[in-house]
Amino acid sequence: MKKVRHVLGISGGKDSAALAIYMKTNYPELNIEYYTTDTGKELEETYELIDNLEVFLGKKIIRLTASLDEENHGYDSFDYLLNMKFQFLPSTQARWCTQSLKLAPFEKFVGDDPVVSYVGIRGDENREGYISKKLNIQSIFPFRKNIWSEDVINKVFLNKNIPLLLTKCENTKEYSELLAQPVSQRYTLKKKVEVLMDFDLLKTNAIIFDFVKSSSYPLSNTTEFSLVNNTDVLIKEDIFRILRESGVGVPRYYEKVSFEVNGKRGEYSRSRSGCYFCFFQQKIEWVWLYEQHPDLFMKALNYEKKGYAWNDNETLTELTMPKRIEQIKEDYLKKQNNRSEQGKISSKLIDILSEDDENEIGCAACFI
Repeated sequence: MKKVRHVLGISGGKDSAALAIYMKTNYPELNIEYYTTDTGKELEETYELIDNLEVFLGKKIIRLTASLDEENHGYDSFDYLLNMKFQFLPSTQARWCTQSLKLAPFEKFVGDDPVVSYVGIRGDENREGYISKKLNIQSIFPFRKNIWSEDVINKVFLNKNIPLLLTKCENTKEYSELLAQPVSQRYTLKKKVEVLMDFDLLKTNAIIFDFVKSSSYPLSNTTEFSLVNNTDVLIKEDIFRILRESGVGVPRYYEKVSFEVNGKRGEYSRSRSGCYFCFFQQKIEWVWLYEQHPDLFMKALNYEKKGYAWNDNETLTELTMPKRIEQIKEDYLKKQNNRSEQGKISSKLIDILSEDDENEIGCAACFI
């Protein structure tokens, strides 16, 4: 068997930070390599979080970059790629930043080794995380009831595998009957997996792991995997609790800042990790950057001088006109009030990533 590497990426956001703490606390037997992909355009709060995590973890978090210092002509990673290769700003239609600054350095870091990558998607999120196209990288999601990636589930529960899977269910008639139910248009794969996991999560995990051991997935190189016995499901409130109780703390950009517009009071903050000029930001987050980090906002604005803008429908110069800022704040307060009236806000710590937005949710490689 080949030696399996266990890796966990720190984005600078709350979920990946909490996952690192969770894995260190609950699975100390795993020799996890912690890494972060540094674009050179992160917020100061991100670097502060990484420093705090290193103290808690008792080991260095490996810094990955898109190019070596001696190769980048004096640019940081983002500027090197912008000026020497792409010549245009990344956008929701052309996410070269995610691919070149996050995913490519990660895949270079792991090489051809069999790797288990731990991803911090929570149990209250309805989305899949990044699944590498490289067969030597397998994603695991410890915060969810279903810790397995979608590609694994799709292979294990093919109807043609039912006879094989049933051999793993001796003396459990009711579970076997559920397992024998074929997937169809009316009884979807997602529904079948939910039913099996709700009935007996540990047995379902054991069956999946047994199947994986006979496959080409990285975990086929292991005889046991402790997360098979994991029954935790962690949601947003758990994440903030873990960060606070560990002493690592919640990233400072989540701290709410009060503002007033036309006699109305509200609070705003940044809601995500990633570059300070991330094009997935809401307009209110751009206003937050303009008012709380004017130096960084001006740097972001200067990138637009080459004819490209971070937003599809307006430039940052247009966004910072007094009337426009007033409108953005008014719209933000209106959205908050509407959600509050509909009972959608259950915490003072609002995770904007889980709310409706003008843009689609960004790539998990940047924001978890």
